[in-house]
Amino acid sequence: MIGIIGAFIPILPTTPFLILSAYLFSKSSPRFHKWLLELPVAGEGIRDWQKNRIIRPRAKILCTIMIIISLVIIILNQKIPIPVKVVVPLILISVWSFVITRKSA
Repeated sequence: MIGIIGAFIPILPTTPFLILSAYLFSKSSPRFHKWLLELPVAGEGIRDWQKNRIIRPRAKILCTIMIIISLVIIILNQKIPIPVKVVVPLILISVWSFVITRKSA
């Protein structure tokens, strides 16, 4: 669920949550795991990760764009507390580093 929400809210990265969901569902609920793999938008990417440990270039580009948008929003928004402005960018950069360093094909 968080992964789906993350597709529409720039501050939440979608890909890591969907990968984590697929892994956890594969261990706990074959029915939900099958449902997750059959999602029209995310299913193919999740299958790529599970079978070959790859993240497609299009997903990497989308991840980079969303993280940049999130960082800009966080940095420019005056209402966000300083601790959040420090911690969230560190998390986003960590996620981006993970995604970018995975194989593409």
